[in-house]
Amino acid sequence: MEHWICNFNIFGHPVSANMDTLITMWFTMFLLIVLALITTRKTTLVPSKLQLAAEGVVKYFSGIAKASMGEEASKRHLPLILTLFMFILTANLVGQLPWHLIHLKTGELASPNNDINMTAAMAIVVSLYYIYYGVKKKGFHFFFHGFSIDGIIITLVDTLELFVRPFSLALRLFANIFAGEVLVFTVVGIFAYFIPLPFMLFELFVALIQALVFTLLSTTYISMAVNEE
Repeated sequence: MEHWICNFNIFGHPVSANMDTLITMWFTMFLLIVLALITTRKTTLVPSKLQLAAEGVVKYFSGIAKASMGEEASKRHLPLILTLFMFILTANLVGQLPWHLIHLKTGELASPNNDINMTAAMAIVVSLYYIYYGVKKKGFHFFFHGFSIDGIIITLVDTLELFVRPFSLALRLFANIFAGEVLVFTVVGIFAYFIPLPFMLFELFVALIQALVFTLLSTTYISMAVNEE
């Protein structure tokens, strides 16, 4: 898909940016900040529906993190896990807005996650994050498992996974969101009324599932890095 590319010169180095992705990414961040401020403005013992939904999300991922890495470690890593889920879910839903009504000279506004650069950036952050805490927890043994046959094989497999994991995280999210938006756009172009509605509703389901998959896999990678087993 063609993007609205702007070229900049920063300290003598040419830099290009996909402005359509940046705009929808900033819009997603703005929505999350506003939602957080509204949700936490008046917290009560008898929660409102919005507060109840927010507490449900926190409780769900807190339970998963505690089960996989223990209570102490879960408190340290829960902010990243929740941020990933909320950002990816909101960004996916933002893609369902009627951005096609806004015509650009080049490219089009859509979910920021239909840009491989966006999903790759998140996947790289997750990889660097769990590698850092894995090395911090286990030292050199995080990469090397000994000179035995089993240790060498596990070392080679783990080394391969360090490169495969971010690639699979980025490609899975990008491909599903991009394919979904192309499908909806195609159906809307053929049938203007009623028939596209089931496809749009299905994409709302896909938006939630893909946010869950990315977040749960990231949680698994972090727990594997910090656990002693």
